[in-house]
Amino acid sequence: MGSGEKPPMSVHLQYHHHGKKDLKDIPKGCLAIMVGHEGEKQQRFVIPVIYINHPLFMQLLKDAEEEYGFDQTGPITIPCHVEDFRNVQGLIDKEQSHHPHVWCFRV
Repeated sequence: MGSGEKPPMSVHLQYHHHGKKDLKDIPKGCLAIMVGHEGEKQQRFVIPVIYINHPLFMQLLKDAEEEYGFDQTGPITIPCHVEDFRNVQGLIDKEQSHHPHVWCFRV
């Protein structure tokens, strides 16, 4: 890499399960995240892993990195308002609607 270039963004996903129930309610091909801005009650979402590659979700991950760093434990926490996340989720779902697969849900 030349001077001034940033290394490619790497995402380290670390998830500690607190019981077998946590594993059972996450369908194959999905992951659990927490969404909520400071002072707002966080909500748990189970999302398709395909979201990870979407530019809108990548920006949310970058925001999470800036807010919490890479050392957070437990599910990934996205620091945005729940309604804003639902809007992003709707945009991603709309773009991906032509791909046949099973979508996940909010728990």
